Amino acid sequence: MSAREVVGVDVGGTFTDLVAVSADDGRVRSGKVLSTPQDQSVGVEQGLRELTSEPATISRVVHGTTVVTNMLLERNGARVVLCATAGMASVLRLRRQERASLFDLSRHHPAPLVADADVMELESRIEPQGVVRSLTPRECKRVADAIASMKPEIIAVSLLHAYVDPTHEQMIADALRERCPGVDVVCSSEVLPEIREYERTATTVCEAYARPGVARYLRNLSDRLATIGFPSPGVVASHGGMRDAHDAARHAASLALSGPAGGVAGAALIVKAAGFADALTVDIGGTSADVGLILNGMPLVESGGAVAGVPIALPRVLVETVSAGGGSLGWIDAGGALRVGPRSAGAVPGPAAFGRGGTEATVTDAHVTLGNINADRMGGGVQISRAAAQQAVGLLAKRLKVTPERCADAMIASADAEMARALRRVSVERGVDPRKCVLVAFGGGGPLHACGLATALGMRTVLVPPFAGVLSALGLASAPERRDHISSIMRLTSPDVAPWLAAEADEGRRRAGGTGDVQWIVRCRFVGQGHELEVPFDPAGPIAALEETFRAMHVQRYGFILEAAVEMVSLRCTVTGTAPTLRLEANAADQAYGTTATVPDESGRRVRGRAVIALADATVLVADGWTARPLPIGGWLLENES
Repeated sequence: MSAREVVGVDVGGTFTDLVAVSADDGRVRSGKVLSTPQDQSVGVEQGLRELTSEPATISRVVHGTTVVTNMLLERNGARVVLCATAGMASVLRLRRQERASLFDLSRHHPAPLVADADVMELESRIEPQGVVRSLTPRECKRVADAIASMKPEIIAVSLLHAYVDPTHEQMIADALRERCPGVDVVCSSEVLPEIREYERTATTVCEAYARPGVARYLRNLSDRLATIGFPSPGVVASHGGMRDAHDAARHAASLALSGPAGGVAGAALIVKAAGFADALTVDIGGTSADVGLILNGMPLVESGGAVAGVPIALPRVLVETVSAGGGSLGWIDAGGALRVGPRSAGAVPGPAAFGRGGTEATVTDAHVTLGNINADRMGGGVQISRAAAQQAVGLLAKRLKVTPERCADAMIASADAEMARALRRVSVERGVDPRKCVLVAFGGGGPLHACGLATALGMRTVLVPPFAGVLSALGLASAPERRDHISSIMRLTSPDVAPWLAAEADEGRRRAGGTGDVQWIVRCRFVGQGHELEVPFDPAGPIAALEETFRAMHVQRYGFILEAAVEMVSLRCTVTGTAPTLRLEANAADQAYGTTATVPDESGRRVRGRAVIALADATVLVADGWTARPLPIGGWLLENES
């Protein structure tokens, strides 16, 4: 065993995956246990104990967690009191006045994270041109006394135009901390100093709502790991970089897509190692499927997006989640049509094939029924019963009056259709042609659905990476430390603004802290637009280069440009540390079975579909008309020859 290892731990809805990477020679090994939804840290401890009996050899544990996502879905976060500018108390409820559904008038947006009665208005006002109504010490005392009487668990402060001038937020925050000792105060000017009142307030409230729960979870996990001799965990944020536990507890909203971000980051490592540049990714687990986009070998990082109906306008790896995992349940709707998901069997009771109490047919049961999963056990010590899977699918097929095989095929096709729509949304809507990308399929179910998804999108190449079943954990283990600083700009591009912008970039670098590679991103738009593009920026380069890059990106995304000035909205400085080096090798233990022809080629063998390849932690389905060949780095490359 290596003397020093970094361990990545990905907690999913069904399995907790672990990968250890040697800091000495880059060797990789993996493990898998069932998740423990009642307390995720229990499954993490169990997995670490099984992965190694010598905690002293582990130098770092990097964690991907769904704790924030679950908190937002279940609405069980902290009780937040919001301090807002007078007249803006309803900003969260009004949202952007869009409908939850264009045609279904009975649908409504999720309720705000703060109740109407828990919003306190502050009599002061700052506008872009400056202070319109000053904030007095008397008003600070009045509001602080009123909020103290509400006995909040945590306080959020989001005032108009605080991105321009944060002084009023700082004044009321000081008064609140003095009046409510021990109660944390979260200011929007610290969380997200950018324009857009609704998104800034929603993100700040989300940070406050999740912060106490995240702090408790990470404290419990750290204590549990310390008890058995492991170091305090790092946590991968939504942008794909790692934060230590203390820093992560103070940036709770940035953890909303912690686990899925690790998967796309891991896929990007393999894409570059295999010699590709652009890729679509699909990570199919037991509960859901996550799709993402890699351009020029890097995960696409954007600001914005919603989780469980809550806007979080922070940098995040582009990931879209759909309810189409291996545990997704098949059912018949009122019209007699077969549906799959969004309900899932999860880890408990799980698919019928797992023998853990599940009786309803899942996508996994459909694969087992068709012989696509031909093993007698899976990771985590799960036994596979084909008879139980066939019985569950057979009951559903009987109601549909079709054969079990026909029912199983239809269930898989339904799940494929849902995932294909998500893949189109993350690619076509951003001006990316899926046909020019490789599809990276991972997770326990990704390689089973890869050929079907690629065919639906007109893609001809699929990359099944090494350690496919635990790739998210590999991405977590390989995640470098990352620090960000965001500052508002709100200026037009012109040559005379270059010295000022360079000074802002230097200040952003200083505030971001840390050591490593530095990247600056400027959010730009044409004057009058309501959306921005994120443009790489070199502080030493001319402003004209920034404009030129923005216009080229606008053409790629939207197909046109405007004859208008370019406005800079905000500047983000990112400092990224060094990632561990991986040693990836082909796995001779992969076995092909089923109806297949194996022919020799330059790599020694080529598997022609229809065939199934059993990996150590996943299963690859090679469809008719497709061939598969092993890669020197491990994993398989599938190509459509029809």
